[in-house]
Amino acid sequence: MNIYVMLKQTFDTEERIVISNGQISDDGVKYVINPYDEYAVEEALLQRDAHGGTVTVVSVGPERTAEALRTALAMGADEAVLIDGDSIPGDEFSIATALAAYFGQQSVDLILGGNFSVDSGGGQVAVRVAHLLGLPHASSITKLDIAGGKASVQRDAEGDTESLEVALPTVFTAQQGLNEPRYPSLPGIMKAKKKPFQRLGLGDLGLSEADVAAKTNRLSLTLPPERKAGQILKGDLAQQAADLVQLLRTEAKLI
Repeated sequence: MNIYVMLKQTFDTEERIVISNGQISDDGVKYVINPYDEYAVEEALLQRDAHGGTVTVVSVGPERTAEALRTALAMGADEAVLIDGDSIPGDEFSIATALAAYFGQQSVDLILGGNFSVDSGGGQVAVRVAHLLGLPHASSITKLDIAGGKASVQRDAEGDTESLEVALPTVFTAQQGLNEPRYPSLPGIMKAKKKPFQRLGLGDLGLSEADVAAKTNRLSLTLPPERKAGQILKGDLAQQAADLVQLLRTEAKLI
């Protein structure tokens, strides 16, 4: 099987978010593989070990993204591809267009990705890639079994479970609980240095900057306002109720 994983590098979830001049500051920030993408990498490795084939991890991003790809190689992926993101906006349309152009040049049996990225939370890229490639798609999967050219999956559906059978090739996104991602071993880290690592630009994908022009632009970015200290209402119950209604009307503007 030719298995591909869409991977994104994101802030460590324990990092403190700092806004500077309307942008998120990355000074001294630690970057990691998007946590949901780790489930996708692990599932790709499990399916490869069960059915044979190769696992290729693919990312669109700046040069620092190579670190996340090498971590995936150390986990056990066979090859990595970094699509230069300097000329590709962070808009989901733009990223999906670049990824779909790459996958369109490959022989694909299975594409996996994370349910969403913890930085933007849009969850659009995989759906857009599936649409552009004309492939079926199922999101938030928590179980995957492949046999006879078909995939049987269970997906998280708002607290319930939905079972689907989908013909390959297809696109799935991984939800927490699909598996337990492994840690890169020291031998794996050493082997990762010798594994194929390809770097591509827009020209290699047959795209121009106009093809990946963003469909959305961020106008502003601010932190939520600081929460005010709570108030303790005094008096008897009737007085407290009257004061609460007054506060809801004058301060909270809820009534």
